[in-house]
Amino acid sequence: MVNKPNRGLSFAQGKVGWPFFGSELKRRREAVSLTQQQLGERVYVSGTYIGLIEAAVRKPQLDLARRIDSELGTDGLLARMCKELIDSSPHAAYFADAAELEVEAVTISEYAPTLVPGLLQTEEYVRALMAPSAPLLLDSTLVETRVRARTDRAALLDNPTTPVLWAVLHETVLRVPVGGEALMARQLTHIGRLAHDERILVQVLPFSANAHAASGSMFALMTFAEAPPVAYSEGQYSGQLLDTPAMVAKYRLSYDLIRAAALSPEASLSLIESVAEDYKA
Repeated sequence: MVNKPNRGLSFAQGKVGWPFFGSELKRRREAVSLTQQQLGERVYVSGTYIGLIEAAVRKPQLDLARRIDSELGTDGLLARMCKELIDSSPHAAYFADAAELEVEAVTISEYAPTLVPGLLQTEEYVRALMAPSAPLLLDSTLVETRVRARTDRAALLDNPTTPVLWAVLHETVLRVPVGGEALMARQLTHIGRLAHDERILVQVLPFSANAHAASGSMFALMTFAEAPPVAYSEGQYSGQLLDTPAMVAKYRLSYDLIRAAALSPEASLSLIESVAEDYKA
């Protein structure tokens, strides 16, 4: 049995429904005399992961909740609860769990191949990114909610100690003037200011780096004080949260290779500031 770590309490402050979900899962599991390990094997996750869900430390994705319903004979109850909790998040459904884990992370290591990472985006950069898709969202309130949710994430960096953020940006991120050159100059200046304040560590993977060092998708690694690390990988309209040790280790190796091929933090900061000045010219 996994004891509930302290960080689960802060999750409860954000969404009281997740601790209830975990307690209901535990009650239903015990009612059919299954251990965490036995249930985990039947739904293709570890018993430890089931324990973390019951402790409200981890939150299942919807497909897992459906598999658990099938095994426990709960007639879709857990999946319905899961969907309601996911839908109540201001973030896109595929990113909702990762957004909550960011708040609890001790370290975040992120690789960005094409766009500025969310934690480093200015509000005007966010709006420029969302402008092409805004007509498709139809609801202007939803657009504002998404913009505010993304910019509110940056408040994490107001904490002088945690999380420690290490971002590796492919040079493409600097060279694509999202929202125009003036806006991009301000965005890069913002990143440079954070680096100068020693709030983040940033490196640039230059075009000249070996191709094998680069990854085609954004991914992040998060570590926690009282829970196992996770990896998060994101495509254009999808994301995947991974916590199996083997997969996390693979992403860690990929990140280490990318970091090793990147410019030094000093050279990276100089390049960022140089590109920002070019945009101002």
